[in-house]
Amino acid sequence: MQKQPGDWIFRAVKGALIGSGFILPGISGGALAAVFGLYERIITFLANPFKRFKENVLYFMPVGIGALLGIFLLSFAISFVLGEHESVALWFFVGAIVGTLPSLWRDAAKEGRTPVDVVITVIAFAAMLAFLLFGAPLFSKIEASFGAWVLAGALIGLGLIVPGLSPSNFLIYLGLYKGMSDGIKHGDLSVLVPILIGLVLIIALLSKFMAYIFKIAYAKLFHAIFGIVLASTVMIVPTDFKDFTIIHITISVMLLALGTWLGWWMSRLEDKMNTK
Repeated sequence: MQKQPGDWIFRAVKGALIGSGFILPGISGGALAAVFGLYERIITFLANPFKRFKENVLYFMPVGIGALLGIFLLSFAISFVLGEHESVALWFFVGAIVGTLPSLWRDAAKEGRTPVDVVITVIAFAAMLAFLLFGAPLFSKIEASFGAWVLAGALIGLGLIVPGLSPSNFLIYLGLYKGMSDGIKHGDLSVLVPILIGLVLIIALLSKFMAYIFKIAYAKLFHAIFGIVLASTVMIVPTDFKDFTIIHITISVMLLALGTWLGWWMSRLEDKMNTK
């Protein structure tokens, strides 16, 4: 069936939002890929890149273009977004995830749901929440270097492979975040090349493993992903309301509503396309 231009635009928008998960703190590209219904297909493609190669390349081309645009455009605006307006802007992403949770919960039960699966969801939620809350002291700042940027790329790859893992959080802990965003903004190859190396290495090492787990334990893995997504969503809910005015509150509520509607609409549209 021939794809409509709107389908390309739809996937490019999802790609841009997923790309934002690689650069915005507290947000996981893998989690956003999961809530937008792309995670399983991405992992399958990465694990077997030459299987249905042309079909997959054409399918993921708008996603990749959108992701790159999302990353590069955000790198220019990062200082603004992470300044005094961060607590306002993040409400949009909270809403986008919340709006897709019903669809993600249905997807988790595609091959059935047992009490054990629900327990796995709770355990995954608690474990990820504890890790995100108490994991920060385990990290210390490191100096920017070729090896440090390879590590940054590996963390970004983990953010795609492991839903709910926010690479930007770890990059902030390691003191590499600002250097990364500046490197992307200026197209600095001494930053971009090792990041790409780390990204490719971690994907090559882990994508087949994740694809195998999906094959033998789909329901349990997806319920774990759902718990991880819930925990990462809790962690990005803004808590700093210092100097908030009625204008800030109004805009936050509007962004939350807009994000929730967009997430719900995109998940509904995805379901309709998958049934065609």
